[in-house]
Formats: sequence, C-alpha cells, structure tokens
Amino acid sequence: MSSESPLIAIVAISLGLAFVLGTVANRLKISPLVGYLLAGVAVGPFTPGFVADQHLTLQLAEIGVILLMFGVGLHFSLKDLLSVRALVIPGAALQVAVAAALGTGAAHLLGWPFATGLVFGLSLSVASTVVMMRALQDRRLMDTDRGHIAIGWLVVQDLLTVLTLVLLPPLSALLKGDPAHAVNMLEVARALALTFGKLAAFVALMLLVGRRVIPSVLHYIAHTGSRELFRLAVLSVALCVAFAAAELFGVSIALGAFFAGMILSESPLSQRAAEESLPLRDAFAVLFFVSVGMLFDPMVLVREPVALMLTLSVALLSAGAAFAIVRLFGYPLATALLLGAGLAQIGEFSFILADLGIGLKLLPERARDLILGTSILSIFINPFLLQAAEALRKHLVPEQKPTPEAAREIAEEMLQPTTLTNHVVLVGYGRVGSLVAEGLRSAGIPLLVIEEAPDAIERLHTAGIEFISGNAAQDAVLAAANLPAARVLFVAIPEAFEADQIVEQARRQNPTLTIVARAHFDAQVEHLLKHGATAVVMGERELAHAMLEYAGAGGG
Repeated sequence: MSSESPLIAIVAISLGLAFVLGTVANRLKISPLVGYLLAGVAVGPFTPGFVADQHLTLQLAEIGVILLMFGVGLHFSLKDLLSVRALVIPGAALQVAVAAALGTGAAHLLGWPFATGLVFGLSLSVASTVVMMRALQDRRLMDTDRGHIAIGWLVVQDLLTVLTLVLLPPLSALLKGDPAHAVNMLEVARALALTFGKLAAFVALMLLVGRRVIPSVLHYIAHTGSRELFRLAVLSVALCVAFAAAELFGVSIALGAFFAGMILSESPLSQRAAEESLPLRDAFAVLFFVSVGMLFDPMVLVREPVALMLTLSVALLSAGAAFAIVRLFGYPLATALLLGAGLAQIGEFSFILADLGIGLKLLPERARDLILGTSILSIFINPFLLQAAEALRKHLVPEQKPTPEAAREIAEEMLQPTTLTNHVVLVGYGRVGSLVAEGLRSAGIPLLVIEEAPDAIERLHTAGIEFISGNAAQDAVLAAANLPAARVLFVAIPEAFEADQIVEQARRQNPTLTIVARAHFDAQVEHLLKHGATAVVMGERELAHAMLEYAGAGGG
C-alpha cells in the first residue's frame, strides 16, 4: 500500500502512531508533542520498519504551518503588532546577533572558520513558530500581553531570516574570503531593494485590497447559508494568500498566512473562521512535529555527543539572551520567563538556513546533522523548560512584589474559585448563552459564566458578569465554578463532544445538580441524558413547537 499510495500511508500511519504515542505521553504527564516527535523518529529513515516519504511529509507539514499561523493572525491585529514594536524589533534583532556570536564561538571550538560560525549561529537563532504557538495556546496566553510579545518576536525573527536568506548568496564570497570573487555591492543593494520592495508591496496589497476583498468574500459566502462553502472559503484564503506570498513576493508562507488572518481578524466573522479551520489545523500541525522527528538520526547522540551538546548550548543560551533582553527593557519577570523558555528551541527556518549555507559551501554537511539533532532535542525538552519557568515564576514573583502589569497577567491565568452559592453556572456566552444570561440577570439570579472565546470574554467584562476564563471540559475550570453549591448548570455550547465531557464531570462533582444542555439531534439528546443531563433542549424541536403555536397546533 505504501508504494502505491504513499500519501495515504503517511497520513494514516503517521497520525495513528502520533495518536498512540501522544496519548502515552499525556498519560505520563508529558506534553503530547514529545509523542508526536517520537512518532516521526519511528517512521523516519534512521529506524527500522516503515519509512514515510520525507518530501511528502514536509509538504503536509507546511499546510499545518499555514493553518496555524492563519489562526494566530485571526486573534491578532495590526494594532497588537504595533503596540509591542518597541520591544520586539530591537529585542529580536539583538537576540539574533547574540546567537550569531555564540555560534561563531562554538564553531571556533569545533575547528570551523568565522563564516561557518556566523551562518551556524544564525541557524540556531530562529525559534520554531509552531512550537511557540502551541505553547501559547495550551496555556491560554494568545490574547495576553505576553502572548502578543511572543508573536511579535517570532514575526521579527521570520523577517530577519528572510533578509538573511536574501543577503547570504551575494555576500558568500566575502564571508569565505575568496579574492577571486569580489563582492558586488550593487548586487547586494539590488537584492535588498528587491526584498524590501516585495515585502512592502505584499503588505500594501493586504492592507489596501485584502482588508476589503477577503472579509467581503467571506461575508458573501456566509450569507449563502452553506457551512461547507464557508469552510472552503476560509481554507482557500489561508492557503492561497500564503502560497502567493511565497511565490510572488518572496515572503515566507508562515508570514503570508499570518497577515491573511490578521486582515480577517477585523471582521465579525473572524471567530467563526477560526472555529472552521481548527480541526484541520490541529491535524496538520501534528504532521509538522512528525516531519521534524523524521529528520533526526538517533545515532548522532553516539557519534558526536560533545558537538551536539555544544550546539544545543548555543540554542539555549540564545534563548537566555531573549530573557535578559526582555528584563533589560523593563518588562515583568513572567514575560521574560515565557520568552526565554518558549524560544529555547529551533525549527523550520533553521533547516532552510542550514541547507542554503551548505549549498553556498559556508557550512559543512556535519553542521546540518548537528542542527537537526539540536532541533529535535530542543523541541523535546521545551515543554519541560516551560513547566520549570512557570514553577519558577510562581516561586519568585510574589517575593519580588510584581508590578501592576505583572500582577494583572498572573490574575488572568489563575483560576480563582467563585464565592457564589445557590447560583447558576452557564457554560458558553454565544448566541444562546448570552440570551440565557440576560434572562437570569433580569430575574436577579446569581450567575457565573465559563467562557474561553476572547470576544465573548470582552463582552462579559463590559457587562460586568462574573466569569471564569477557560475550557469547561477541564476539571480545574469546572471545579472553580463551585458546582456543589450551585442550583443549576446550563451547558449552552453547541459542541456535542465537549458538552458530553462537561455533563459527565459536573454530575460527578454534584450528583443532585440540575443540568440542562442543548443538542441538535435526537441521538445527541439521548447521549447527553445517558451521561447525566437532567434535561436536554433541542433547538430545532423548540423552533418547530413555537411555529406550530401560530397555527394553533402546538403541543406534542
């Protein structure tokens, strides 16, 4: 099967193995990313058994990068990007410069020349966007000040890498010290002008044309009432803009997708677009980690342990420089710890830079093995570094009397149990939930809402309604709602899978609680009742009853 249908084999075996190993990792209280990476090692060319087509896997992984960055852009605006420019532009540039210096020092210890060390260090300075985004999503930090700084930092890193890719070819002769090929400064100036011109043209096109065309197209499709067409429109926008950015403007596919999402973020349809792209985004993001794992040759740990540890040290020290820079700019310890730990890994752009360096004979083949080994090791240990950074933050911040900004960030993350009793807990503040909340408040009934969508949370803030930010399917979030003292739980979200989990967990916490959920199909009604719901309201049936009332035929 694998020889006749390599694409199906890659998707089936890679996702299946990633699921198994990711579940095992989660069971061991380890990040599922570790399981995905090990799945890649298992299907890679350096281990026995099935070997996935590396070229096809990398292409599938790029789709994951596009969808992930498009999703990030949907929760990020140009205003957010400009608000952090004072830190991220000089900060990211300084961090890349430190990495280049560290790489030069490491190369000297390995017996490599200055030019090799420079390219080597630059390759180790660029963090994986996918890894950082997953870390922010898992910690619900995408829409915090820290999340905005991390995203802005990655955008600047990507732009600097694009600039490096453009400048390396014309400067390669100078770096190698080749007297036979003098550097043509006119060629360098032309390359720079072309790069900045293309980038400016792309940004201008997105701001002037994309800002009007993309939302208009999606609004038109939304009014057709076809969910299938709307989902297809969202995916088409993400993929086509990313592809055009790379092919026509020389911008990375990640940046192209990010700008497409950022333009659409100003539309009221941005939340729906994010929901529609989420399932595919998660599946293809898993393939990204599998593709990284495939590149790793475990034998490099045996062949060159000292050189590998030296290379890993450069990547970690580069991230440490990001921590120091953030602190020097006067930002809270919590922000510096997140940046330092989150950037302590390298990924997709590092491979591209390394390949270019080898093609220009600025890097030896051995350097690629060290960079790949460092990438998978750094991504492997990154979840543990983030956990350690969080533990350190909790230990140090209270003793250091944090600034008001830091205190606010901590308060945003911590799940403070509610003090309400005899209250109603409402899960979801969308179209249905907001109407339920309005009725409860009019009746003077104590209300607590559980919600995680940024726009809904903003509306709750404005309305002055007490809420808990998070996914109610998580035990800690539901426990903070004080269900044993509640009178009713309304599960107003449309997602049947999450509703099932919430109902089941709530019933365990309070066996006598009245739980009312919503459903779309008879099968969902039966399923929710079976798992502990007291009553289930099916919207379509209630609409039919209301319509029949006007004909005098209401009732059963």
